[in-house]
Amino acid sequence: MRTTRVLLRTCLLAGAALLALTGTAGAAFADGDDGDDKSAAPTEAGTSFRTATAIQPDQEATAEASTGDYLYWSFPADIGQRPTVHATVKLPGDAARHGDSTWRVDVYDGLRRHQACRYGAQSRTAAQDADTVELSCTLRTVRAWSEPWANDPLPGTYYARLTVTGLKADDLGLPMRAEALVTSSDAGGATAVDGALAEPLVPGAGTKSQAASSAPEDGWASGWWSSRWLWTAGGGVLGALAGIGGYCLTRGSGRPSRVPAGI
Repeated sequence: MRTTRVLLRTCLLAGAALLALTGTAGAAFADGDDGDDKSAAPTEAGTSFRTATAIQPDQEATAEASTGDYLYWSFPADIGQRPTVHATVKLPGDAARHGDSTWRVDVYDGLRRHQACRYGAQSRTAAQDADTVELSCTLRTVRAWSEPWANDPLPGTYYARLTVTGLKADDLGLPMRAEALVTSSDAGGATAVDGALAEPLVPGAGTKSQAASSAPEDGWASGWWSSRWLWTAGGGVLGALAGIGGYCLTRGSGRPSRVPAGI
């Protein structure tokens, strides 16, 4: 029985250690090394796809512009991420305005295909006396690959475009200030799919274009890795340990039963 207890204790300790190791490794792969260094936040925005200002996630960008301008920023989105674009417009004083204004933020992928928002206030109308208007657009989870006919978000460069869509003609050209911020959450292995693109959708790759500089600080994902590998391997090992533990519990002391005398 002592041998059985030792084996059972060993199995339980190994299982606990494996769970702790799996959780630690999963967090490490998911979080990565964020680092403390952040480049200076951009203070301008592009006026087209080709001149879009590149920003990184969690990097707030600002721009001084005129009401009616199209403002563009580009940002990277990798496999398994779910980006959210936040845009804030600080409006000129209400004394200078002649009515309400409607603002909109749109997001396009590296092929300049319009991407739908899962949720968020993509378009809002600001009253004449409003000081600011806040917009947001949360994209679908970025996939490792997609069918040619589909419009799924794929890894690569994305573009956020901010503009006014409803405005009194007399208010065109009034000064305004825009703020843009991209945040991203990791959807995890639950949304992972097999397959991968040969290259991320990054227009101008291999050139000196500004759009090509919009890439993750720690590089693009390889496409084959996801946290499902950790849980698959961990599940297999835990299954084996469970089998050993069951054997340890049911095998008994290993000594033959006594036979009553006289039989």
